Amino acid sequence: MILSRRNLLAGSGAVAALAFVPTASAAQLKAIGLQLYTIRDIFSKDPFGTLGQVAKIGYREVEFGGGGYEGMDHAQLRRTMDKLGLTAPSVHIGYDALLQRFDQSVTMAKTLGATTVVLPYMTDEHRNEAGWTAALPNFNRFATDLKKAGLGFAYHNHDFEFTTKPGGVSLYERLLKETDPALVKLELDLYWALHAGENLTTLIERLSQRIYAYHVKDMRPDRSMAAVGAGTVDFAALFQLKGSAGVRHFYVENDQAPAPYLPDITTSFRTLRALRF
Repeated sequence: MILSRRNLLAGSGAVAALAFVPTASAAQLKAIGLQLYTIRDIFSKDPFGTLGQVAKIGYREVEFGGGGYEGMDHAQLRRTMDKLGLTAPSVHIGYDALLQRFDQSVTMAKTLGATTVVLPYMTDEHRNEAGWTAALPNFNRFATDLKKAGLGFAYHNHDFEFTTKPGGVSLYERLLKETDPALVKLELDLYWALHAGENLTTLIERLSQRIYAYHVKDMRPDRSMAAVGAGTVDFAALFQLKGSAGVRHFYVENDQAPAPYLPDITTSFRTLRALRF
């Protein structure tokens, strides 16, 4: 039994309309991941036990980010993941860390088993024409140096990249044009792009080959974040787009997940596990 994409159409009644119908040829996600920032409060207090809870829900991939993971025992985290059947294909590492502690960042990523480093966030001083102009060459340099170290590189968006438009050109547009598409890939946060007013279908089809991963989070009618399945986004329609064909990872994330957090990520996992497209 499967979750029909027709029952995930955008609208305030989408959740109530969820229904299960048989479909013979639909695809489903092979591996569902979790961005650990979602559960940062409990992960920071008990990282090893929390990874066990994540694996118990059914997740098979995690993406490290937040929760103080940078200061933890990365070898022990890796051993714990190995025992639990978890992998960490990518890790979030901040701009300043890549500038100032590049070698240590590479060692950390590799110890955790990652093959891609994702730049997750740019602080306010970079969110203007001068700051962005200074940062973009470093994006290319990070990607080049990471490739030499055997790692990929991707950039994770929020909404400001789309809505900040010095001279009428968005920061995201400049990112696309001024970074090497062969090296600087994209981790597309679907919620934040939608929150910025982007048409997700048009954006995905345009970005296509550059998309490394999705951050999957839902949006309620009031535009607040929600667990996947508790909002209005038609993920099935997005995942079946031609532009989604090369997406390698689908990471659940909810920046504003309510305590005790595990029920929220369980809802997201079960929705995506049932999804067919």
